Amino acid sequence: MFKNARGALLLLLLSAPWWGVRPTDVPAVSYEFTAYRMQHYDLQQEKHGCRSTVVVGEGRWVDDVGLQRRCAIMRLPDFTADRYREALRQRAAAVLILLPGNISAVPQENMQSFMVSEWEALQEETLMPVYIAHEDEQLLFMYDQLKMAAAARGSSILVRVFSSMLLTSGFQITVSNTSPVKPITDTAIVTLEGVLPGAGVDPPTIIITAHYDSFGLAPWLSYGSDSNGSGVAVLLELARLFQRLYSDPRSHAPYHLLFSLTGGGKYNFLGTKRWIEENLDHAESSLLQDNVAFVLCLDTLANGDGLFLHVSRPPKPGTPQHTFIQELEQVVSSRFPWVKVGLVHKKINLGESAVAWEHERYSMRRIPGFTLSHLDDPRAEQRGSILDTISQTDIRKLKRNTVIVAESLARFMYNLSDKGTPKELQVFKGQMVMLQPSVCDEVEFLSSVPRATQLLDREPGPVLLVNSLEQQLNRYLKQVLRHTFRNAGGDPELTFFDQMNQPMMMYRVKPAAFDLFLGGCITVYIAVIYFAIQSFGHVYTKLTKMALRPKQQ
Repeated sequence: MFKNARGALLLLLLSAPWWGVRPTDVPAVSYEFTAYRMQHYDLQQEKHGCRSTVVVGEGRWVDDVGLQRRCAIMRLPDFTADRYREALRQRAAAVLILLPGNISAVPQENMQSFMVSEWEALQEETLMPVYIAHEDEQLLFMYDQLKMAAAARGSSILVRVFSSMLLTSGFQITVSNTSPVKPITDTAIVTLEGVLPGAGVDPPTIIITAHYDSFGLAPWLSYGSDSNGSGVAVLLELARLFQRLYSDPRSHAPYHLLFSLTGGGKYNFLGTKRWIEENLDHAESSLLQDNVAFVLCLDTLANGDGLFLHVSRPPKPGTPQHTFIQELEQVVSSRFPWVKVGLVHKKINLGESAVAWEHERYSMRRIPGFTLSHLDDPRAEQRGSILDTISQTDIRKLKRNTVIVAESLARFMYNLSDKGTPKELQVFKGQMVMLQPSVCDEVEFLSSVPRATQLLDREPGPVLLVNSLEQQLNRYLKQVLRHTFRNAGGDPELTFFDQMNQPMMMYRVKPAAFDLFLGGCITVYIAVIYFAIQSFGHVYTKLTKMALRPKQQ
């Protein structure tokens, strides 16, 4: 009897680890990460972006069947316009896009496809929440598991059951913040200006301007290295170079140089519009009200082997605009013959709700201007993408374009062609040479924080960036002014919304089939243990007789 009890106790001890296991104890890992919500704004009564924030749904790979009320998970190469529209059609609970940490490793065709889809997604509003998160090991594991589960659903029933029970995990994606989204109508748009006064009595003015804000699928991921960090970097370098020229009375040009860094450029150039209105309609005296030779707008200049001058009206021969273009063509042909220079004429359509380039804001007030860019199409996706990062800029081409603009401006302002100066002459040489480190540092600095307009007056990093730009203008220019524009009463032109970054939770769970399978295994195991205990005495007696029989013989 004692031996029987001891054997039963041994079996109970062996089975002890399984007694505490329940279906609800299947390993479930929770993981919190930061997700960034898609753009959400109203511009001149037109709604853009996603209107919702709450996400509660099971994660599914984007190409899996049945996305209704589920969260479609995709990586950067998976995000296409067709897949996005299909998720909308199936009424998915949300879309989560995983963004790689190393953008430069993404194939160019995938980047182009993503930017096209990104642009299309931002054209309309949607009730489906769209979030972007940076890839990490946990999120990539989830993606691989969901992709494996989707592949198993196309296999035989046996494979699907086995994969569901043993190999794959289910994932619940949630954003638990249920606070209503609130509009932000008091966003401050800051425009900075500074002057290098020209020599002589009442000289004409050349305005050099660039917008400094960025745009992309999600504000918190919009760094805008090329569009338009490059334009700002060129403007600051021009301010530095011409300040040195103007500091010497012998090289003081007969032109006022007015430098302007404008906000709200990605939202119909709202900062430029307000700045022009303030100078023309409200100021008693302004350089804009005097003799303006032309306005040179700098936009996306850190890539490509082309330079395109976008104009609303082709400049007539003999005008300052036409002369400057001739000087630019001479500089390019003499020093950079492989660079293509083109003139792109686009009329202003007053029926459109938004203008294409910054110079169009000036053209509407009959101020001559053009935009210089390496892009020939104003609808190019590179002008507003979260993939526009420092890794996608070419500092050598940015320096080259800076040299072209600086030399062309100098030749125009000092009338060097009419004086018979050789077109190969370099104005900026010796101590006046272009500093590549300064241009590179400017782009890196501008790309270090997101510069979306809705962040520039609220977040510490972007606020510091705007203040730093003002300090740099103070180093080189005189009469530096800061203009802050806010929405007037009534219907605001531009309305942003809050909750643009959210803590998102991923819960790793096994599917119900696994719970049933585990419950069945535990039941079978307990049954085996039970019958083993019940029959232990009989088995023990039989084994004892078999062991004693050889001794008796």
